[in-house]
Amino acid sequence: MRSAAEDPDDQKLIDLVQPPTWKNPTPRNRYNLVAIGGGSGGIISALATAGLGGTSALIERHRLGGDCLNYGCVPSKALLSAAKVAHTVRTAEAYGVKLAEPPEIDFPAIMQRMRAVRAGIATHDSAARFAELGTDVFLGEARFTGPDTLEVGGQRIRFARCVIATGSRANVPPIAGLAEAGYLTNETLFSLTELPRRLAVLGLGPIGSEMAQAFRRFGAEVHAIEQASHPLSREDAEVGEVLTRRFQAEGIHLHLHSVVTGVESTETGKLVRYTTGGKEHTLEVDEILVALGRRPNIENLNLAAAGVETTRRGIFVSDRLQSTNPKIFAAGDVAGEYQFTHAADAMARLCVQNALFYGRGKLSDLVMPWCTYTDPEVAHVGISAREAQKQGIAIDTYREDFSHVDRALLESPSAEQGPIGFALIHTSKGTGKVLGGTIIGPHAGELIAELTLLMTTHRTLSHLAGTIHCYPTRAEVLKRIADKYRKTQLRPWIKRLLTRWLEWQRG
Repeated sequence: MRSAAEDPDDQKLIDLVQPPTWKNPTPRNRYNLVAIGGGSGGIISALATAGLGGTSALIERHRLGGDCLNYGCVPSKALLSAAKVAHTVRTAEAYGVKLAEPPEIDFPAIMQRMRAVRAGIATHDSAARFAELGTDVFLGEARFTGPDTLEVGGQRIRFARCVIATGSRANVPPIAGLAEAGYLTNETLFSLTELPRRLAVLGLGPIGSEMAQAFRRFGAEVHAIEQASHPLSREDAEVGEVLTRRFQAEGIHLHLHSVVTGVESTETGKLVRYTTGGKEHTLEVDEILVALGRRPNIENLNLAAAGVETTRRGIFVSDRLQSTNPKIFAAGDVAGEYQFTHAADAMARLCVQNALFYGRGKLSDLVMPWCTYTDPEVAHVGISAREAQKQGIAIDTYREDFSHVDRALLESPSAEQGPIGFALIHTSKGTGKVLGGTIIGPHAGELIAELTLLMTTHRTLSHLAGTIHCYPTRAEVLKRIADKYRKTQLRPWIKRLLTRWLEWQRG
């Protein structure tokens, strides 16, 4: 592990997003809006208010940029990019490209690149930049002192409206011996400078799945322990089956239907105890990554003083993101089921609209896509078949495999195996109105945007069928589904009429 003081890129990051010499400004008499939390939700809330001519303050207790910049999207995707290159080079012979020597993975260099890229991106989230854009930036712990007041760094701040966007952190369950043996979370993983020879990943949600695959591609022996029957248990079982086969093919040891019961230190590593089907097993590793969900950061806000009620998942909010204190709203991980940077962004915009302009924007009206950046990627938007059945919604489901898409075939390493993945689109029965969809395959996160746009603009598969797509592209998988839908609209009586018309043309 390396501290920030030992790394110039990490020091650059801190100088931008948590500058040691930063002096908090003198608070104004009363702010139009105060945002607590320097991640996406807080940043958007504060900057939007300032951009509209209001007065705003942004409060952050640690590093500006939030989890995404420091411990989430940015560093993890940098590692995934390096892991993909490593995998591509390692499997190049499948494309007829032979290497004289096997590739060498320089893990310290991979981590150094990640830190350099992160430091470069951090300029967009710097305290100085936000101040220049008209927002007062306060670094320190915020604590409510009343329904419209709070303190930070010994200074009292008054607000007309407030947005709480303090995010979340890794959930670390009380597993016997885990704390004593030591573990990694997404907040410490990216400080590694040496590749663990053996890594246990607890949980195969998005973070666990992405990092398990990345570290396996870097050369670590990876054991993934998951309570569910497949990775990404929130997704349909078929998606999980595809990922299971890919992970196993890459050499990840999957321990499914399993629960960790204890950890202990040994002379040569860390012994993980887990049960599968009632039977106890053990495995020894060098590091343990805990990826078992998230917990909201709300403990130290003194919410009771502000009259803000909470639940196990965070702050209790209405569909308009208003808390039990009408002056206080919440966005991001502390206020909903969507724990994504883009969700916090969208929710913050709703907060500004509703808080400052008595808007009527609803969280339930948002069309929220998400993507897990494994290889293949898994992207989803809207309703699933399982949810439709549970809610009693009649749907039509259309599917197309990437094995029928020329671009996917051309990029597949094996003509016999074919490309991995498929696209599913669910529509309101008989109408073609898109209610949801899932895509698993390369660039699924890009492709899901087309379905999201159809849903946002209330368009149907007929509009998609009438849209020209470049050839050859992976987006053709969606066009092929739309063409399938269009064929279902060719009713028997219409076909008979067309047949007679063509017969008449022939004379």
